[in-house]
Amino acid sequence: MKKLTLNNMGTLPYSAEEAMNRLLVNFGLCGKEYKKVIVTSSVPNEGKSFVAAHLWRLLAEAGNKVILVDADIRKSVIRSRYQLTTEETSPIGLAHHLAGQAELEDVIYSTNIRGGFIVPTFRTVANPAILLQSGRFGTMLDRLAQVSDYVLVDTPPLTNVSDGGLIASHCDGALLVVRSGSTPRGLVANSIKQLELANCRLLGTVLNRVEQKQNAYYYRYSHYGYGYGYGYGNGQEGGRKKHRSKSGSSHSSGSSADKNQSGGSDSEA
Repeated sequence: MKKLTLNNMGTLPYSAEEAMNRLLVNFGLCGKEYKKVIVTSSVPNEGKSFVAAHLWRLLAEAGNKVILVDADIRKSVIRSRYQLTTEETSPIGLAHHLAGQAELEDVIYSTNIRGGFIVPTFRTVANPAILLQSGRFGTMLDRLAQVSDYVLVDTPPLTNVSDGGLIASHCDGALLVVRSGSTPRGLVANSIKQLELANCRLLGTVLNRVEQKQNAYYYRYSHYGYGYGYGYGNGQEGGRKKHRSKSGSSHSSGSSADKNQSGGSDSEA
């Protein structure tokens, strides 16, 4: 099997790692029936790729076989941020498989994270909707789910392009990353509606970049200004506050990583 090395995963501050562990625990409580899960957002720069990559890492370190699919074919953040390298002279990835130019086995890479595998994106495509609608994408996810414990899919933002909704229609559930104090409620409500239309269940939200002064609880336990919150879309409370979408369905939210004056890593995606 081909191998990829992630050269820039880094080490999170203690508080950030503990916050991600909390997300890991709550994600596991959703149940094993949610194997194909997208990690998405409403708009760019909300932190979805950061959450996807580190949740993938923690699931693998917990003893699971996890496959991360970089489905942001227009602009891969996973590839650039984590500085993926391989010894392959002409590496191929997701777009090659969807275009029928490579077998699935040829685009699954092992990594330097034990138990963690990646289907990367090496070729950007201006309009990947045609590839995503071909039927090969859904078949690919089904096959990946058969040989792994979880398949996490990093998608483009839901409100920018149609790709996210197309991808969601092939998945069991979704994690929606929301940037605190930045993403308008209307956009969040629209993203939830898109997931409903795609018949993809909202498992929870991750409220990202919460400032310490906004939440004394997270200030107390997060020296570096980090904190993750997580809530279930089925009404169980994992975060601090429930919101209700226009359609009447409810979901919960908490808080996530924040880069602030006290230090930490950049969590934009």
